Amino acid sequence: MGRTVVELFYDVISPYSWLGFEVLCRYKNIWNIDLRLRPAFLGGIMQQTGNKPPAMLPKRAEYMLKDVKRMAKYYQVPLHMSGADFQRIMATSTLPAMRFITAVDMTNPQYLEPLSREFWMRFYSQHEDISQPENILAVARQAGLSAELSQKALEMTATPTVKDRLKETTAEALKYGAFGMPSVVAHYNGEPHLFFGSDRIELLGNVIGEKWLGPVPSPKL
Repeated sequence: MGRTVVELFYDVISPYSWLGFEVLCRYKNIWNIDLRLRPAFLGGIMQQTGNKPPAMLPKRAEYMLKDVKRMAKYYQVPLHMSGADFQRIMATSTLPAMRFITAVDMTNPQYLEPLSREFWMRFYSQHEDISQPENILAVARQAGLSAELSQKALEMTATPTVKDRLKETTAEALKYGAFGMPSVVAHYNGEPHLFFGSDRIELLGNVIGEKWLGPVPSPKL
C-alpha cells in the first residue's frame, strides 16, 4: 500500500501552524505518510478569502491567548504568547521570510524543516524580529545554513522565480479550500481532504487509517 501524501501549508507568523508542524514532523516516520511541507503566504490567503486575524475580535483574542498556552504545553512546543504579541504580529509582514524559506526549499530542501522551526523559535520563543534581512540571515545561521547559501537565498527572494513559486503554493492552498493556517491536505482514496488547525491531527489520522498516539509519540525503533 502506498504512502498517503500529506501537505502542510503554513506561514511562520501563525502560532497554530508551529504546533501542527511539530506534531506532523513527529508523525512523519510513524504513520505511513509522505509529509510535504508547503510554505505559503497567510496574508494572501486572508486577503483572498476575506478572513480576519483572530485578534481583531477582542473576545477571540482573549480566548486565543489561553488556548495557545494550553496547546503549547500539551504539544510540548516552546511557544510563548502574551497580549503584547498581537500588536507585534499585526506589525510584521512575513513576505520576506516566506520568500526566503521558499528560496531555500527550491535550492536546499534538506534545510526546510529546521529553517522553518528556527523562524518560529525566534519570533515566538525569543520574541525577536524575523522580517529584516539581517534577522533572516541570523535565523538561517541558527538552522545550520552556511553564510554563502544564506546570502544566495536572500538574493533569490527578489527574483520572479521565487515570488511566483510562493504565489503558486498559496494559490494551491486556496484551491483546496484553505482560509487560514495551518491547512493540512491529505490525499487519500483519490481525493484531497482538507483539515484546518493544529487540533485536527487526530482526526486526520482517523480519516487516513492511522492511529493517534498522543502529541509526543514514541519514535519507531
